[in-house]
Amino acid sequence: MLLTEKYREQISGVTSCYDRIVIQGTLQPFCYADGMTMFLKTNGIRIFDYKKFAEPLRNELRNNAENIAKENHVEIEFVKNKVRKEALISKILEKRGSHPGLVHIISAMETCHSYKPWHDKKTHKTYLKPEQGKCLHYYFYFIDELLGLCYVRVPTWCPFRLQIYFNGHNILGAKLQNQNIDYVLQDNAFLSINDISAAQELSNQFDTTQLFERLNQFAEKYCPIINKYNLQYHFSIMQAEYATDIIFKTQQDLHNLYDNLVRIAIHTVKPENIGIFHIP
Repeated sequence: MLLTEKYREQISGVTSCYDRIVIQGTLQPFCYADGMTMFLKTNGIRIFDYKKFAEPLRNELRNNAENIAKENHVEIEFVKNKVRKEALISKILEKRGSHPGLVHIISAMETCHSYKPWHDKKTHKTYLKPEQGKCLHYYFYFIDELLGLCYVRVPTWCPFRLQIYFNGHNILGAKLQNQNIDYVLQDNAFLSINDISAAQELSNQFDTTQLFERLNQFAEKYCPIINKYNLQYHFSIMQAEYATDIIFKTQQDLHNLYDNLVRIAIHTVKPENIGIFHIP
């Protein structure tokens, strides 16, 4: 018997929606070594001048981040890898509120995809080979009217692979607000929704065309170098989660069951099951 059937008398409603979503943006043809090699050759740029080609673009992205910070009266905050960015943003949101607009800009030195010039003495061909490097990344945190709290992670080194995060709970929350349906969203779960059936209907209306338009807008704003060469990002799902929120009538109703539910989950879900939940 399902949990929702067994305890239906204690449950006020059940709703499902997308949860954490991370989108990856790869820039064509920069995103693979052969494509980047061909781009340089087509534009008359020596393969061993790859670094000289990338450096001005890096500087443009830095200037763009500084300009956005200045326009929004925000200071770019450099953090080390051990610092939890989500905790920093939560503190800012407590004071700032949830109105749309830029929340904060964080910078960090992190690993990135890159290329190195290579000359093959046997074939006498010169080309780029993939390698891992480190560069400055900017995290632009903002509240979007459609997607809620988002961030766009922009590496300042070619091939400029983007990472965009948003949460489906925030999307549904924005839709409920537009429909004047009262709800309480705490952290990452709905504690109450006045009209459950309407909420599920709104959740099912996930407009991918509208999402794609938003992603392109983010790319143009936070990585404007794409306009310089008339390039466009290809977006793909890096991580997607779908959640079901079971809303109990009272906190005590859930409290009476919680310990038992956790104990069952610990003994039921095995490491090999957890492994399949993660999409690298």
